[in-house]
Amino acid sequence: MEVLGIEVEPSLVRRWAGWLAPARQPFFLTPQEAVNLDRTRRDLPGELRDTYEVWNVPAGLDVVWLDERAFRDLPRRARAALVRAPVEHGRGAVPAVDGWTDVVEARVLREQADGHHFVWWPSLVEARSDAVLERVVSDGHLTCRRASVPVEVWRAAAVGLPRAEALSGTFAEGSGPNCFGTVMAAAGVPDAAESWMQREPFEAWLDAHCAPGGEDDLPGTVLVWRDADLTSTHAAVTLGGGWALHKPSQSWASPRQVVGVGDLVRTAAPGVALHRYSLRGAPGRQPG
Repeated sequence: MEVLGIEVEPSLVRRWAGWLAPARQPFFLTPQEAVNLDRTRRDLPGELRDTYEVWNVPAGLDVVWLDERAFRDLPRRARAALVRAPVEHGRGAVPAVDGWTDVVEARVLREQADGHHFVWWPSLVEARSDAVLERVVSDGHLTCRRASVPVEVWRAAAVGLPRAEALSGTFAEGSGPNCFGTVMAAAGVPDAAESWMQREPFEAWLDAHCAPGGEDDLPGTVLVWRDADLTSTHAAVTLGGGWALHKPSQSWASPRQVVGVGDLVRTAAPGVALHRYSLRGAPGRQPG
């Protein structure tokens, strides 16, 4: 299966399907909405935290766990309330019927709950997993352009970024690995690629290995987007020739991708400012 210009192993695609549509799913409800429903406490893996955008869940909500059969056994009014609740609470990541009728029969989606939103149950995904997952993973992401990078650019970049080429055009094995770890791993920091790198160690590495300033057409310029408080919110690293490597987020659906520096800069989140740092020892850098 190819997604965003990246070949994905079947075993990872199967795991994606399980993370998008687990057999038992969480619904975040007020205590009043959760009356008479199963509120058994269960751990929420990182992959499901990303699937359901739990960071947007307001405090004080209960978690109700349902499988497809239990969901379908509820009266339609109750099912409708369950799919409307996350929309009303602002959680996000609730699929809309109108956005998927070209993949799943409209009648099936509209009859599931309130007619406007639906739940990705395994039975919906299994028969059409490639089409569903390709769209879910591609949503909001640029296409990886690893194959467009000239050999000589990779060769020059390898001096300061020895793992950049190997990391590019890959997906992590699950949620957690983020933009900070991707930049550090490209520069050769052991175990950084598969870790959820916190800001503090990233900033310490930046101070120890980089100098302020840099040029986008040279390899080894670390691009750091900071908010009004100068907190780092995203990072990438240039490969030279106008190319950059980054990982858009910590989500399982987020690729380690090569994109044009200009494209990356244009798609930055609002309210952040771009800061540049030069990786010491990269080609074209002055020692210091």
